[in-house]
Amino acid sequence: MATLYSHVDSNVRRTWFLIIFFLVFIIGLGYVFSYNLHEPVILWFAVLFSSFMSMLSYWFSDKIVLRLSRAREVGKAENPELYNIIENLSITAGLPMPRVYIMEDSALNAFATGRDPKHAVVAVTRGLLERLNKTELEGVIAHELSHIGNKDILLSTVVVVLVGFVALLSDFFLRFSFFGGRRSRDDEKGGQFGAILAITGIILAILSPLIATLIQLAISRKREFLADADGALLTRYPEGLASALEKISADPRPLAAANKATAHLFISNPLKGKKVFSLFLTHPPIEERIKILRGMDK
Repeated sequence: MATLYSHVDSNVRRTWFLIIFFLVFIIGLGYVFSYNLHEPVILWFAVLFSSFMSMLSYWFSDKIVLRLSRAREVGKAENPELYNIIENLSITAGLPMPRVYIMEDSALNAFATGRDPKHAVVAVTRGLLERLNKTELEGVIAHELSHIGNKDILLSTVVVVLVGFVALLSDFFLRFSFFGGRRSRDDEKGGQFGAILAITGIILAILSPLIATLIQLAISRKREFLADADGALLTRYPEGLASALEKISADPRPLAAANKATAHLFISNPLKGKKVFSLFLTHPPIEERIKILRGMDK
């Protein structure tokens, strides 16, 4: 029977496999585009621009997310029970105490953000505090602290930059190709290889943003499985998180402040009531997460 540790190791391996595949995909895409356009300087510009944007998102992403989520910071005096749960679990996990935020919303949800453990934030909704018992709340907080400990926020930022980089390359290639500016190697040499790469470049330019987004969502789903397993390791009680996920999934109310840009940060998809094809889900099915948690050895 699978153990907590085997689930953690498995999810780590799968996540890194996806990331490596993503990087290889982008390198191949860059080669095809640069070969066809015969303009390598544009590729370097795209890399530098993406790096600049990633720096901005790295330093200010937590402030942006908190503003979008309409969360407010609370101290120990205002909610000592929540503060003590987060503080005790942080000590157990060997993490600095994160700042604590509350969203005044009746929906059941939570998220973590911040560029590193020293600048981390844990935010929960008012509905979560009112409708979960202590062990369930501990399970949710442990899940979010696991995201912090695993540096998932940094990982998601890198992946977002990679997806943006692919979209930038694709958009440029299509514009350059279809508006008369394309100057490809097959025009110069007339070779079949160049012609094949030209056609391949156009196909990739159309499909690559979709492929990159699917890879991004797959990585996001894998990180949720990993945070579930790590959270269960932290509390030594998988049933707490499993029970919390049951209550969260049964709650039909969407989170008012949620949007597509921040949906992947939450413990459960906050955009309730919308049918989405499984490949485009930001989170794995809660039923599967609960099944795995309850199948783990304690």
